Amino acid sequence: GDARVRGQTGVVSERRGSYPFIDFRLLNNTALSGEVGTKKKVKRLLSFQRYFHASRLLRGIVPQASLYLLDEDYLGQARHMLSKVGMWDFDIFLFDRLTNGNSLVTLLCHLFNVHGLIHHFQLDMVTLHRFFVMVQEDYHSQNPYHNAVHAADVTQAMHCYLREPKLANFLTPSDIMLGLLAAAAHDVDHPGVNQPFLIKTKHHLASLYQNVSVLENHHWRSTIGMLRESRLLAHLPKEVTQDIEQQLGSLILATDINRQNEFLIRLKSHLDNQDLRLEDAQDRHFMLQIALKCADICNPCRVWDLSKQWSERVCEEFYRQGDLEQKFELEISPLCNQQKDTVPSIQIGFMTYIVEPLFERWAQFTGNTPLSENMLNHLRRNKAKWRSLLHKQHSSSRSNDHSGQVTGSQEQTLNEEETA
Repeated sequence: GDARVRGQTGVVSERRGSYPFIDFRLLNNTALSGEVGTKKKVKRLLSFQRYFHASRLLRGIVPQASLYLLDEDYLGQARHMLSKVGMWDFDIFLFDRLTNGNSLVTLLCHLFNVHGLIHHFQLDMVTLHRFFVMVQEDYHSQNPYHNAVHAADVTQAMHCYLREPKLANFLTPSDIMLGLLAAAAHDVDHPGVNQPFLIKTKHHLASLYQNVSVLENHHWRSTIGMLRESRLLAHLPKEVTQDIEQQLGSLILATDINRQNEFLIRLKSHLDNQDLRLEDAQDRHFMLQIALKCADICNPCRVWDLSKQWSERVCEEFYRQGDLEQKFELEISPLCNQQKDTVPSIQIGFMTYIVEPLFERWAQFTGNTPLSENMLNHLRRNKAKWRSLLHKQHSSSRSNDHSGQVTGSQEQTLNEEETA
C-alpha cells in the first residue's frame, strides 16, 4: 500500500471505511445475497476498493474516461457550453453527456481558471485535476439524485450567485475558491439514504457524529481527507490550510436542511436591520453559506424540463430508501412511500415550505436582480405545473375509486394549495 495514505490522519481513514450502507444495497440484490456472506466481509471488500482507488490516484493513474479522449465534435460542443456557463438555463445533463460523465471535473477546471484561482493560489494543474477527479469519483453514480451531476449543477449555480453584483463586489479569491469547492464537495460520498435512516439502522457514522448533521459532517471530513491526500494546498502556510478546512466545514454543514430555520431567521434579521457589512469577512462567509444553501436546493427554480428531471430523480432516491426500509421491516420514512407520497405532492410541499422562503429572502438581498426575478418566476410556474399534475392525479384516483378518497399527503397538499 501507499505509506502516505496509510499514514494519514483519522479523517482519511474515516473516509476509507465509509461504505457500510452499501451492505443494504448489495443484500437487496438476491443474485448477490448468497455470495456476499456477512456484512463485515462486504464492508472490508469495499474499504479495500476505496483504499486501492485512492492509492492509484495518488500515484498519478487517472481513470481512463478522460475528457481528452472524447470525439472532437463533443469537445467543441462542451467548450461552447462552457462559454455560457453563467447562464441560468445551463443544461447540466447535456453537459455531462458531452463530457462523457466528467461534468464536475471539466466544470471545476474551467471555473478555477475563469476566476483566476489557479494563478492566485499558485496551484499545480496536474494536482488540481487529480483532486477534482478524486472528488468526482467519490460520488456514487448509482444514486439517482445525490451524484456528481448534482454536484456539478450546484457548482454551476454557485458560480451564477458569486457573480451577483451585491456579493461579487466584495468577494476575495479565497471566498470564491471556498464557495466553488464547498459546492463541488457538499454531498461527496452520499449513501443515497438520509440521516434518520442512518440513525435507525445504527450506522457507524451516526454514532461518530452523535446523530447531528451526520451526512454533512461526513461530506466535510471526506473532503478534508481528499485535500490532504492530494496535497493540493501543501505549498500554502499551515494556518491558511487550517482556515480553509474549517471554513469548508462551516459551508458544507450549512446545507443541513434541519438548520433551515436557523439560517432563515438570521438572514431575515440582517435584511430587516440592514446591518450586513460585506467588507466584514464574517458577514461575507454567512452570505456564502446562504448562497450554497440556495444552490443546493435551486432545482425548483430552473426551467421546467430540467427542474422536472431533478424532481423525479430525488423522489426515485426517496422511494428506493422506502423500499429498503420495507424490506428490512423498518418504519417507512416520510416522503419515501411510493404508494402514498407522489412526486407532485412532495414537490409542492418542498417548494412551499423550504424553497420559496429562502429564495424570496435571497432576492431581497440581491436587490431583485434579473437572475433572482428569473428564478422566482420559474419557481412559481413550476409550482403551478406540479399543482395541475396533482389535481389530475386527484381526478384520476377519484374516477378509479368509487369512495373518492385520496391519500393523506395529497389531500393535505390540495387543501394547503387551495387556501394559499
